Amino acid sequence: MDDLFGGMEGGGTKFICAISDGTFHLLDKIQFSTTTPDETLGHAITFFKKYPLNAIGLSVFGPVDLNDSSRKFGYITTTPKRGWSGIDIISPFKQEFNVPIAFTLDVNAAVLGEYVLSPINNRLKNLVYITIGTGIGAGIISNGTVLSGLSHPEVGHMRIPHDKQLDPFPGICPYHGNCLEGLASGPAIHSRWNILPSELPGDHPAWDLESDYLASALINIILTLSPQRIILGGGVMNQDKLFPLIRKKIKLLLNKYLLFPEIVKKMDEYITNPGLGTNSGVLGALVMAKHLLTKNE
Repeated sequence: MDDLFGGMEGGGTKFICAISDGTFHLLDKIQFSTTTPDETLGHAITFFKKYPLNAIGLSVFGPVDLNDSSRKFGYITTTPKRGWSGIDIISPFKQEFNVPIAFTLDVNAAVLGEYVLSPINNRLKNLVYITIGTGIGAGIISNGTVLSGLSHPEVGHMRIPHDKQLDPFPGICPYHGNCLEGLASGPAIHSRWNILPSELPGDHPAWDLESDYLASALINIILTLSPQRIILGGGVMNQDKLFPLIRKKIKLLLNKYLLFPEIVKKMDEYITNPGLGTNSGVLGALVMAKHLLTKNE
């Protein structure tokens, strides 16, 4: 029998788990809501137990401890997600499965999936994947390697311009108030306008304001990281109007400072949606699982 791998993408709203063979062909897939840690992780474990897995890749929303020499490796740390701070993600799986287990942040898995498996990113060595949903986070590939340092990047908590006369909303981040996530995440949009982002019409002023905040954040990323492509995923980006607004405002903010063809002529390819659709994260987790098995053999 071919090797089988399990992958998990754990988000603030939903978890996705999948099984693949060594070619990353999805053999089975399940999605369920993010509820309590015990219930949610229990669903994932039950699903994985149906298969004779050779390795598992786990990814989950953050912040997480990625230092494998830390006693808190595999834990979610200071997340704004109620009930999930200080939760040990990896140990319940180690108790149930005697196979190699890889662990990372959800957006790290997403950018890895896009980097390895998406045809549109062939030959790119510098790639940024940003999710705008329940939270905002970014996975970064720099010179072919997932970027990390003290921990993983925390793009969602960068400071961006906030005109409080134009937008008196104080932000919802429990740590920083009006950081990017506090102003532009799905829950921030819901709290500001008292309606779910998915229910806002395309001509609602929310989208112009949202594109202001996202363009400001992306300018910082472009000027500091110089990525070859920026991928925007997450539920908020399901609004079709956002991509054209963001691209237009980035050009205005750059003010002809960077004249690369990708920005001047190919902005629709430079800032784009995920090539793997909604499977970027779970496929990235499967890539990690296969890599870990190969490394350990």
